Amino acid sequence: MGFFACSNPITICALSCETTRTHHCHLWGKSFLQKPTNFLCFRKLYFQRVFVKTEEEEKPRFRWVEIGPDISEAQKEAISQLPTKMTRRCKALMKQIICFSPEKTNLSHLLATWVKIMKPSRADWLSVLKELSSLDHPLFFKVAELALLEESFEANVRDYTTIIHGYGKQNRLQDAENTLLAMKRRGFICDQVTLTALIHMYSKAGNLKLAEETFEEMKLLGSPLDKRSYGSMIMAYIRARMLDQGESLLREMEAQEIYAGKEVYKALLRSYSMIGDSEGAQRVFDSIQFAGITPDVKLCGLLINAYVMAGQSHEACIVFENLRRAGLEPNDKCVALILAAYEKENKLNKALDFLIDLEREGIMVGKEASEILAGWFRRLGVVEEVELVLRDYASKEAKCKASAF
Repeated sequence: MGFFACSNPITICALSCETTRTHHCHLWGKSFLQKPTNFLCFRKLYFQRVFVKTEEEEKPRFRWVEIGPDISEAQKEAISQLPTKMTRRCKALMKQIICFSPEKTNLSHLLATWVKIMKPSRADWLSVLKELSSLDHPLFFKVAELALLEESFEANVRDYTTIIHGYGKQNRLQDAENTLLAMKRRGFICDQVTLTALIHMYSKAGNLKLAEETFEEMKLLGSPLDKRSYGSMIMAYIRARMLDQGESLLREMEAQEIYAGKEVYKALLRSYSMIGDSEGAQRVFDSIQFAGITPDVKLCGLLINAYVMAGQSHEACIVFENLRRAGLEPNDKCVALILAAYEKENKLNKALDFLIDLEREGIMVGKEASEILAGWFRRLGVVEEVELVLRDYASKEAKCKASAF
């Protein structure tokens, strides 16, 4: 049996001949089989070169070789940790992957052999990929990409989306875009979930232009956008420090009675807080409550910080009091912020009244707040008060540690 190596690398033609030789003909855009004759007759056929190769060639064959005992202790440990409920065919492949060496074999050949011998189902593929993902195995993406090409995997658009999202989390934009292109070539259409993953990826990479283009493409699908789609674009604007545009999308959502997740509101509130935009922070804080989300101490702390940075100690104190009325116990950060606001406006008496009020409520001043107070006293040249504050803080901390035991 001989094999014709045709100019098209995808086509391999086998021919059983009367003679022991076959002709290997490399043509420009065409390939043909021909028995040895005295003449060749072609019509309108042009070629660059023709050469004859007589030696036999065989397609590489791969055998499934079970993993033996001569493996490292780390590999043995990894194999022993495989889920007990995993099927034998899945464990067989996992063992091969754990002990895989690119110098000894080829991953695509390994998977092809596994498919041929073990006849896996889609559930088997998903079981292997899930385990590789949980192990954060370096071959996860390569195995996933090869799985997409296997008929037994029964790939769908969501499988491609999962890989794209995974690449996006690692900032591997080119790999993600290559996967998207491969998905389109197979006839799968981008849906809202896939485009949302792309927006998230572009947002994280700081590519606002591509994020906006993808968001507009998503709108053209005609389906109503959900909170994840909106949220991904709002986060893109937040990362680009375009808070007005992010808040505008938030209002667009609320008009449709769609509300973003808590993490989106918190990110926008934090951004306003860090630049001291108290009005923007208050608007977002109000939106949080309008969305049915109960503010916690951290959200209140961000609003307090916005007022402190804006030099509005009175408003900061009002937020602090509202926090306490809501039944929340202020943390050390909130107390430190109020003290910092009083220091900024040189209101020592109000700061002392504030501390006495906390003492009555049984709220202990923590480390950060004590350090702000001590630094303030030092700048005022009141050394004895500094020592008193530090001694008092140390004794309270010791009591807390003792009560913990």
